[in-house]
Amino acid sequence: MNKYACVLAMMAVGMLAACAMSPNNPSHAAAGATGPGDAIAPLSLVPAVARLDRHAGSFALREGTRIVAPAGDEGAHRVAQYLADRIKRSTGMQLTVADGGDAKGAIVLASDPAIEGEEAYALDVTSDGATIRASRSHGLFYGAITLWQALTAQPDSHAVPAMHVDDAPRFAWRGLMVDSARHFQTTDELRKIIDQMALLKLNTFHWHLTDDQAWRIEIKKYPDLTRIGGCRKALGPDAALVEEPGKPYCGVYTQDDVQGIVAYAAERYITVVPEIEMPGHAQAAIASYPQFGVTKKRPAVSTDWGVMPYLYSPSDKTFTFMENVLDEVMALFPSTYIHVGGDEAIKDQWQASKAVQAQMKQLGITNEEKLQGWFIARIGAYLDEHGRRLIGWDEILDGDVPASAAVMSWRGTKGAVIAANKGHDVVLAPAPDLYLDNVQSRLPDEVPGRMPVITLEALYHFEPVPSEISAENAKHVLGAEATIFAEQTPTAARVEHAAFPRLAALAERTWTNQADWQDFLARMPAQMARFKNDDIKAADTAFGVAFEATANGDKAMVKLSTQTGLGSIHYTIDGSTPVANSPAYTAPIDVPLPTTLMATAFIGEQALAQPRTQVVDAASLLRRDSTALELCTDSNGSRQEAALPVDGPRRTHFVDIMNTCWRWKGVDLTGVRHIAIEVDRLPWNFALAHEIKNVVTRPKHSKAGEVEVRLDSCEGEPAASLGLAAAHDGKATLTGDLQGEGTHDLCIVVTGKPGPTFWVLGNVQLQR
Repeated sequence: MNKYACVLAMMAVGMLAACAMSPNNPSHAAAGATGPGDAIAPLSLVPAVARLDRHAGSFALREGTRIVAPAGDEGAHRVAQYLADRIKRSTGMQLTVADGGDAKGAIVLASDPAIEGEEAYALDVTSDGATIRASRSHGLFYGAITLWQALTAQPDSHAVPAMHVDDAPRFAWRGLMVDSARHFQTTDELRKIIDQMALLKLNTFHWHLTDDQAWRIEIKKYPDLTRIGGCRKALGPDAALVEEPGKPYCGVYTQDDVQGIVAYAAERYITVVPEIEMPGHAQAAIASYPQFGVTKKRPAVSTDWGVMPYLYSPSDKTFTFMENVLDEVMALFPSTYIHVGGDEAIKDQWQASKAVQAQMKQLGITNEEKLQGWFIARIGAYLDEHGRRLIGWDEILDGDVPASAAVMSWRGTKGAVIAANKGHDVVLAPAPDLYLDNVQSRLPDEVPGRMPVITLEALYHFEPVPSEISAENAKHVLGAEATIFAEQTPTAARVEHAAFPRLAALAERTWTNQADWQDFLARMPAQMARFKNDDIKAADTAFGVAFEATANGDKAMVKLSTQTGLGSIHYTIDGSTPVANSPAYTAPIDVPLPTTLMATAFIGEQALAQPRTQVVDAASLLRRDSTALELCTDSNGSRQEAALPVDGPRRTHFVDIMNTCWRWKGVDLTGVRHIAIEVDRLPWNFALAHEIKNVVTRPKHSKAGEVEVRLDSCEGEPAASLGLAAAHDGKATLTGDLQGEGTHDLCIVVTGKPGPTFWVLGNVQLQR
């Protein structure tokens, strides 16, 4: 019996005794069972622990059960109170924190200097109580989380299974980056994210506070950074984020806000690493203080996504400004590392500036890339003088940076390999592997985001130590972090959807050497329940049902599937919501036309995702939304959100901003005579820098342009040409005749040049 079948069969009778009980599956491993009748339910511990020995029996918690901390140990008492609060939230039981006392019948936190590593711990649970031992309060905290996870591994449990755990993390840096510059999160929203990071044993919150689109952190010496740089014009979907039409989109963290977040994270053993971008991604700062820019002219705070040309001037006045900013930043953030960005700094303004060129000549610097290296090195030296370490994106390797500088590799893993082999410490954060703003599926209800799809499984299989780093230099890999850049995550719900459950996969890969995807997947139902209980809007796309319908005479054949294959799919055709005893999907279904299918995957009685619905009728078999089409080029494209309606759900469109061209492959045009294509106009607010030359434009045959449909090739005469004048520069459905017989690929293109708006597709409907 395979593991999935075992899980399903055993859950049906409330037992999962023999599923995945092996040393390679540490979160399920069993020891001490006395026979087949003494089934030990699995523990859904995420991340998996280093070693777990299971025993028969459990420790039952009751109202008033004591959590005993050593007398006078402030750190242990904080952990004890945290654990009591967590258990209260999960079970409703109020446990009592005690200052020393009898261990019998209690949860005991104990100092044990023999346990090596500040985050390491040991956990022992018997029927008489539980003991967490560690040399530092960090370890006690992680032991408490393991105990809490064991308590919540089964629904409505008030008992912790008997076990012994020895555990310590694989990496020192286990992180998440949240971009608060492009879209703003409130402090309450950030605390909610930090809470979940702690429960997954992540320990580094990288806070992206400045960029072209905003400067979010209060700097008292330079108040215009937030007064001017903290706001921008609301454009496109941003209009839904402001209180009234025409009002700017703003968001600022006061220094009190920052101190509150830093303290809140520290209570959960999470270090907050601030990022202050330089020398590029500086447009918001230069809009606030243009004297520190190259041109000395004041731009607007950017409303575009992408790469802007504005760089800091490499002058002494600019360095005084940067040092003053960093002085206030260092006073707020006690972190060893200060992130200085260093990425995507195109050098056009430096190249065009006589003053900058003269400075380079005086310094003996031969090109602008080396000038950036000199800039970063000077900042790094300043941080070194103040007992801090510089970390920056991998472009900082283009210059001479201090030996103490660490490198965060985002352009794949190459930067990490180069840096580690040069002796720099590195953090892996490669695109697209760990970019959580990438979409998670091709399901119709997937939210806006970058492509390609980064599934839960794909992220789980990421290995933080590239094979090109030698064993000797692997010690320089501090760890890894996932990133959420916020162009298309404008709300807290979107941030949560992007982060969870994929962040759980990264948590496991950075905590333990074990890597067992199927075992991790079997632990996900309990983890998804934890997210739900904490009101986290976790994405269920890894478990959501996808429909594939094809014509089959006067009926349709429908295939159902999920990304992971976990659980069994149950469906209905009568309009009712599927339940665990609804018909089970075992093979493609023949359905009459029309039929409304609704389907959900289940493990036992637990639905793994929200039900998905598909209407199957004659029209739907001849219809594709843009999100179901392919793009014409190698570009991965993105899912872009419509600007309207301001209130309510907005349409998502799949598009390549460089080439508005889509393919619908293998279309049977027998009897098809007409086509209807939905179009919409979105802001083309993309700063492409030197890549602008690669934008594909096609000649228009009218002032407004056309949507053209061609057969098989994207060249040649169109089989349909639908004039965009009928759209009146907004959302519309264009209709026309379609010439063609037999089976063909349809190539659908938009003529004209994008900017300041561009056309996107919605549904493409063929008509007989």
